[in-house]
Amino acid sequence: MSHHVLLPLGLALVCGVLIPWLLVRARWAQQVPRLGLAVWAVIGTVFAGAAALLPAQLVLDGDSSHRLTDRVVTLDLPSPAALLDLSARQYTAAGLALAVLALPTAGFVRELLRARRSRLRHAGVLRLVGRYDPDLRATVLDHARPAVYCLPGRSRRVVVSSGALDTLTAPQLAAALAHERAHIAGRHHLLVAATEAFATVFPRLPLARHGGTAVPLLLEMAADDRALRRCSRDALATALYALAAGQAPREAFAAGGPSAALRMRRILTPYSAGHPVLRGLLAISTAAGAMAPLIVACCSVPG
Repeated sequence: MSHHVLLPLGLALVCGVLIPWLLVRARWAQQVPRLGLAVWAVIGTVFAGAAALLPAQLVLDGDSSHRLTDRVVTLDLPSPAALLDLSARQYTAAGLALAVLALPTAGFVRELLRARRSRLRHAGVLRLVGRYDPDLRATVLDHARPAVYCLPGRSRRVVVSSGALDTLTAPQLAAALAHERAHIAGRHHLLVAATEAFATVFPRLPLARHGGTAVPLLLEMAADDRALRRCSRDALATALYALAAGQAPREAFAAGGPSAALRMRRILTPYSAGHPVLRGLLAISTAAGAMAPLIVACCSVPG
């Protein structure tokens, strides 16, 4: 077995086990949720690539394995002529890598289609029982319990219950609507689908297990931060309090929900933006530095 297998193995362990374990314990991720989400997205992508390279490196001989490592590290894609000139073993390695990548990709597409079908069904029901309010730019649903949620994707719309209209003040309602439109504008449903796909394909992996709880919370916090550009902290926090018990479809993003108390405390406790960002970047740099010797070793030692 070539020593070049250590590179994808090390990357898979660091991104699939170590960084998720550290990330769920890091306070800076909730203080700067967009950076936290970016880290989750990067380590998920790197893990998928490393998992695909691992069986390829096990199949290849020493010289081919070394060339593959060099190409991956330098992002040097082979030309079409080079692809046609591959040996049978190299074609086998490429097939194994593509098969591994196909698992999370197929899971992602399946989750997108399942959620889209569910949202389309719910949107059809809303067209029958709801009424569109042009002033709110939202669909009003007759329901006594206060609730504000959105359906992302092609069937995108914001839904407000009549109970929310009766309960919320004008600033609170504007804050809740801004929060939901932040979900739609940020295409947050794509990250949710990717997270659920990872949880289906790699159910015991810490990356999937921790990400399944951390990513939805960070998405809510990112939407809170974007809504705060247009509303006050008090308006958003009190809106979350009023909507905390509201219900929404599984495929929708709700302004309230079980994370409302944690998000209220975060909104009402301002922080200095510089320090969390620096801590986050330091953590990322430390993880990258830990892998540097392994990368250098794999690239410098032939065979």
